[in-house]
Amino acid sequence: MCGRFALYSPYPKLSESLRLPLDETGELATRYNVAPGTWITAVRHPNDEAPLVMDEVWWGYRPHWAGGKAPQPINATVEKVATSRYFKGAFAHHRCLVPADGWYEWLPVDGHKQPHYLTRADGEPLWFAGIWAERADGKPGCAILTEPARGVAKEIHSRMPLALDADSLEPWLDPHLTDRETIRQVVHHLDAELITHWPVSRAVNKPAEGQGSELINPA
Repeated sequence: MCGRFALYSPYPKLSESLRLPLDETGELATRYNVAPGTWITAVRHPNDEAPLVMDEVWWGYRPHWAGGKAPQPINATVEKVATSRYFKGAFAHHRCLVPADGWYEWLPVDGHKQPHYLTRADGEPLWFAGIWAERADGKPGCAILTEPARGVAKEIHSRMPLALDADSLEPWLDPHLTDRETIRQVVHHLDAELITHWPVSRAVNKPAEGQGSELINPA
């Protein structure tokens, strides 16, 4: 799954990595412990004809048509996102990218769960595939897609966020590309060999108390 991540790359680095024209944005907040149920940075087209923007979306997906008691998942699986009634409309028309520098997963060790930080070995940003929908309050809410873990990520957890390779970013964001099979043909996940990880302090367990860069230091 993906339940906690870090984003500390500055906007110029993200823009260079994205390689797509973006409307100007202000400085991004440095966050080493991004938790669900908060506003997070995303890249998306607010509608089919709008230019690409980097703005804030709520990490929790609940379409306005679903009602206030509907679930608010933070993740959607690649196995079901295109076919589930809850997600398929957003998959076809409202895809987004969530930038991150790495994410956290917990490995059971000697009766406790040891957090690990997973990131690109080359220090480049990650781009998580996401979907978004307008919430009842008119603001966007999103879910990050997950897939079966690959490479060294399998050592920590059975699933991982769907991080896309550079050539997949533009088609994933294309609002006019709606066919499921075509999307599958042109969108590919990041090479798993680029991912590395190490154990970190359990201070990451409490987002309200831990937000500094020391969270990603090897334990």
